[in-house]
Amino acid sequence: MEYEGNLSIKSWAEEDRPREKFALKGKSSLSDAELIAILIGSGNTKESAVELSKRILASVSNNLNELGKTDISALMKFNGIGEAKAISIAAALELGRRRKITDAIKNPKITSSNDVFEIMEPLLSDLKHEEFWVLILNQANKVIHKSKVSSGGVAATVADSKLIFKPVLEKLGSSIILCHNHPSGNLKPSAADIQLTKKNVEAGKLLDIRVLDHIIVANNKYYSFADEGMM
Repeated sequence: MEYEGNLSIKSWAEEDRPREKFALKGKSSLSDAELIAILIGSGNTKESAVELSKRILASVSNNLNELGKTDISALMKFNGIGEAKAISIAAALELGRRRKITDAIKNPKITSSNDVFEIMEPLLSDLKHEEFWVLILNQANKVIHKSKVSSGGVAATVADSKLIFKPVLEKLGSSIILCHNHPSGNLKPSAADIQLTKKNVEAGKLLDIRVLDHIIVANNKYYSFADEGMM
């Protein structure tokens, strides 16, 4: 098909077509837009698949994590993106998220707040609601279990101390790290976050379980209570 005012992908030099470029030069040679173009296969009467993909990415400031949060209905507002193409994009991004989770399933040793972020970011970064998790560690500071304590609304979630420490006692954990996300993107801990942290540090002392840190994840960044001297 010829596009009005544009050359179709088939008329491009072979090495510049996304699929051919992938085969000839490898996946790392493709831009994000070119990879999405492979997923959708075609554009519309005015745009090639690559041009349409660039416009979709521009709508989320070229941030793939934000694209992963985009609803199917929002993707379908782009001319040339029907339900099947929208689902293909969402499915590919979900596979990427699950791959990151799989990479984090091992029992890594926690040596810094960034280690915690790398484990929890795939689980929390794309959520539109708050979730509260606990990483349970053994005496060697290796993660032996991840426990989701609660799932809440856009602005808050409830994290009861009994629910936090129950799996820790069951797993015979030596220490824990509290983790939750802020869908708003604001990394600053709320007064409730600070109070909850203090409360669980004291509860941990009674149970001889150390609360090492509290990590807040937002917009692919994190806030560490320990790093900020708030433990």
